[in-house]
Amino acid sequence: MKNFIFHNPTRIVFGEGTISKIGKNAKAFGGKALMVYGRSSIKRSGLYSRVIDLLREEAIEIVEFAGVKSNPSLSHLREGIELAKRQRIDFLLAVGGGSVIDETKAIAAGAMTNGDVWDFFTGKATIQAALPVLTILTLPASGSEMNGSMVITNEDTRQKYGFSSPYLYPRISVLDPAVTCTIPLTYTAYGAVDAMSHLLEGYFTHKDTWAPIQDRYVEGLVKTIMESTERIFADPEDYQGRATMMWAATLAWNGLALAGVGKAGLPNHMLEHPLSGIYDIPHGAGLSVVIPGWMKYVSGKDCGKIARFAENVLGLKRDSKKSTAEKGITALKRWFEKIGSPTSFSAANIPASDLDEIVENAAALAELWGLNDYPKEVIAEIYKMCL
Repeated sequence: MKNFIFHNPTRIVFGEGTISKIGKNAKAFGGKALMVYGRSSIKRSGLYSRVIDLLREEAIEIVEFAGVKSNPSLSHLREGIELAKRQRIDFLLAVGGGSVIDETKAIAAGAMTNGDVWDFFTGKATIQAALPVLTILTLPASGSEMNGSMVITNEDTRQKYGFSSPYLYPRISVLDPAVTCTIPLTYTAYGAVDAMSHLLEGYFTHKDTWAPIQDRYVEGLVKTIMESTERIFADPEDYQGRATMMWAATLAWNGLALAGVGKAGLPNHMLEHPLSGIYDIPHGAGLSVVIPGWMKYVSGKDCGKIARFAENVLGLKRDSKKSTAEKGITALKRWFEKIGSPTSFSAANIPASDLDEIVENAAALAELWGLNDYPKEVIAEIYKMCL
């Protein structure tokens, strides 16, 4: 096990009815909040009016900032930063899924600098301070409610970049599984793929020869996410299924899975970001396109870990490593398809004729992230396995 420091300052308030606690929790951070949310879903569900009432009960002044997209955009982010500065906001409250939370974090950082917020994403600047962020999670997927990471799309350059900072951990995140029961099954599926990908990135890329804690942690959570997804598909209002999915997605990307494994990479996220950045498809949908192709590429070099995954998570009987790995990739791909998440460019309506542009986009991200094993020719090879 490698040396590590684990510190996660986010306070989780979990369970049915816990949204009622947001007002009293928020009051400690000041009297003026920027409430960030998406479009109409929280108003249709009644969550919007509940949150507004709870904040007003504590005499918190509310400035609203709506319209966050499922792939949050740089132009909208900049509008939020200007609003937060102009209104002299004390803290921010994100009400939504990972996209809303991500943009809220970026606003919190941008409001505390006079520079261009995009410089944080390209590595030209580092965060020195951020306004406090609180969250009410409505869509389990990204784990952004309990980490210091976020992602934004620059519409002009069509680059989807992210960064992490200890200043961006939410102070408090309220997780009420009951509010997720109205999530459409399509987005339940995309959220499941997203959460699984966060676990599988480190699991497949770390080089530790014996990491039983981390590997079994990942295997158990991935199995749990798959089981929860199937329970939810059988009954979308299954509270236990929704609750288990919500907590599993949070645990997938809060730092625990990578603690002690040393260096690990995010090749699947590098390959996916151009797909959702250029074509504005859901992040989880893009991940289910690239993951089987990436696994196929990796299995041609070392199939041992994929064979272990096939056996321990997918329940396949061990044959030769190569055969077990091949069957595992096929089984995972079929499971993605079973829940309605695309597994090819064509299924996601991504033109194969755009391959050169997509490769260029991914290669720039690979360079920024230091993924030196992924030059353009390798990226192109993997994408061709995804067509």
